[in-house]
Amino acid sequence: MWMYLGLLAALFLGLHNLCKKHAVNNNEAFPVLFGTVSAGLLVLIPLFLGSRFWPDVFQSAGLYVQQIPWITHGYILIKSMIMAASWLLAYQALKHLPITIVTPIRSAGPFFTFIGALLIYQEKPNPWQWVGFFLIIFSVFLYSQIGKKEGIHFKNNKWIYAIIGATFLGASSGLYDKFLIQGLELNPPTLQFWFCFYAMLLLFLILCVTWFPNPQKRKAFKWRWSIPAVGILLQTSDYFYFKALQDPEALIMLLSAIKRSQILIAVLLGGIIFKEKNKRKKLVPLAGILIGVLLILLFK
Repeated sequence: MWMYLGLLAALFLGLHNLCKKHAVNNNEAFPVLFGTVSAGLLVLIPLFLGSRFWPDVFQSAGLYVQQIPWITHGYILIKSMIMAASWLLAYQALKHLPITIVTPIRSAGPFFTFIGALLIYQEKPNPWQWVGFFLIIFSVFLYSQIGKKEGIHFKNNKWIYAIIGATFLGASSGLYDKFLIQGLELNPPTLQFWFCFYAMLLLFLILCVTWFPNPQKRKAFKWRWSIPAVGILLQTSDYFYFKALQDPEALIMLLSAIKRSQILIAVLLGGIIFKEKNKRKKLVPLAGILIGVLLILLFK
């Protein structure tokens, strides 16, 4: 069951990435990010209030926001800090790079998660899963060669390093999620609400320093329908992802890989919608990534 929940998470994550590209395209990245997180929090506030006034109803619906001790708030704050840094890097990179380059690089996230799962959680892959992960990494390398034809040189482009950093931080957060969900026994609505709450506070502080004092940046910001859509789709994806992670049998390295199937939506539809170059050539490494994901899923 947790694998099917992972596929649902991947579906909404792919749609989220398309809306995110639309939201940041020729726009100010930081207020867009703040808007998406705020929209996600607005969706979750009714769950928080309902859990206080009608706890039985929300518990039976699986939407109950638990009351947690202060030390647990500290653990969630750490996750918010990790993801805020990851988002800031990713949004800036997405603003300056094609989605068909950004998405495949982010698909290397399962490799970082894979290593962490081995070292931290002692998850044990079989030889075919090893092949699948290295096939994903090799496919990402092929994307880098295609990127050069679009004038994007991986060694000299700072936005490439930004998206790699965002990917590493995102993978670290994924490993941390297993501790929060299984170790601290947090349910999805609780983690989602407090994570969004602290992330919004952190981003607001960053905006106070980098954006509010700058009139030119404030004028450059454009409100778009895709900004709240990003937040809503991300929370929907996270709900299914955290529900999958609640299963004691769920392996974080496999779940992370399953989520990467969202690149099918991002690369194929994104390439058409945003009219990016070399779409056909990108299908070859895309196939490599998908085969790698299938090897991980089929030979579990």
